[in-house]
Order: sequence, then structure tokens, then C-alpha cells
Amino acid sequence: MSNFDQNPAAPGTLRGAVAEPDVGLRAHMLRVYNYMAAGVGLTALAAMLTYRLTGPELLQSPLMWIFILAPLGLVFFISARINTLSVQTARYLFFIYAALVGVSLSTIFHIYTNSSITRVFFISAATFGGLSLFGYTTRQDLSGFGTFLFMGLIGVVIASLVNMFLRSSGLDWVISIIGVGVFAGLTAYDTQRIKGMHDPNDDQATAGRKAVMGALSLYLNFINLFMLMLRLVGSRR
Repeated sequence: MSNFDQNPAAPGTLRGAVAEPDVGLRAHMLRVYNYMAAGVGLTALAAMLTYRLTGPELLQSPLMWIFILAPLGLVFFISARINTLSVQTARYLFFIYAALVGVSLSTIFHIYTNSSITRVFFISAATFGGLSLFGYTTRQDLSGFGTFLFMGLIGVVIASLVNMFLRSSGLDWVISIIGVGVFAGLTAYDTQRIKGMHDPNDDQATAGRKAVMGALSLYLNFINLFMLMLRLVGSRR
């Protein structure tokens, strides 16, 4: 079974550098983007339905912690067991994860106006699309930025946890600015990495698992980019 991190088509040997179009690569990337888009759509639907059906009571309910922590546990499970899961199971778990994230994100409708959520969503989508296109088409090897971006991500997570106790609006603004930069970079980096993961010699199961993991990576980048931009420019109720 292929190791997803050690693929002969690593970012340092980009397939995009060849002149002839790679039909298999295009099919792989289309599959990744389709899964990712379906996940985002499911998250949006789950968020809106939860908001309309539960009201603000969910914010004060202990159940909210379940909906916040369950997706975190599930994403770690998918990442750790991806090599042993069937493609269908991995795909189902990804969509379950996206739905759970949607339930937890329903709280944003109580905090921000609907118009600003819609506006920031499309801004985030356009930003994500441009960055992903750059990562797909550039011939520059972005693998060297991986460690730097990962360190930035760890810093953002730690600072966010600290600010949960400090409740500093200034620190929150700085975290959001840095976070947008980190996930913008990760979007381009992960797109190139996912592109490099494609191997025409993979069997259907391995190719399917790679598509699910690629979709999960891009999904996480988009959701975090959207949430950070919403914190920066969203209009509160």
C-alpha cells in the first residue's frame, strides 16, 4: 500500500511541469475538489438547519461541547486509520465530520449577521480558489514552506487557547491576521502536495483514500480561512 507522504510524485518533482496534460491527474484533482465542495456544502446545510431548529439554547447547552469535540476526535481517527479504511468508509466518515462541523458552526448565526456571513463566505471562496489555483499551476517547489507553515499553525493554536482565558480583543485580532496568512499558505502548499500525491500506478483503493485525505486537507484550510476572516471583517449582531 502506498505511503501518502513518500510518493514518487513529491512536490519536488511536479507533474505540472510537463507540457502534455495529465488526464489522470486532472481526474484525481477533480475528485478531490468535488469531495471538498460537497463537504463544505454539507457543513453549510447542517449549520443553517441547526440554527433554525435549535435556536440560541444550543449555545448554553452541554451538548455544544460534544459537537465541538466530536469532529476533532473524528478527524484524528480518519487521519490515523486512513490506510486501513475502505474508500467508502473513509468518504462516509469525511461527510459525517463535515456535518458535525456544521452543527458546531451554527453558533455563528447568533453572533454575526446573515449578510456578513454570506459576504465573507464568498470572499473566502474566491481567496481559496485563487490560492489553490496558484498551488496547482506554479512550478515553484513549495515543500520548503511546509515546516514554517506548520510551526505557524501550532503557534496560532497555542495563542488561541491562551486567549480563551485572557479574552484579549487585541490578541484575537493578531491571531486572526496571522491565522489567515497561515491557512492561505497552507491552501497553496496542500494543493501542490495533493497534486504530487497522484500516482497513475495506484490501485483504486489507494487513489480513493488519497482523494479523501486531499479533500479533508483542503476542507480544513477553507473552513479555518472562512472563520478567521469572519472574525476580522464580519459584522456582529
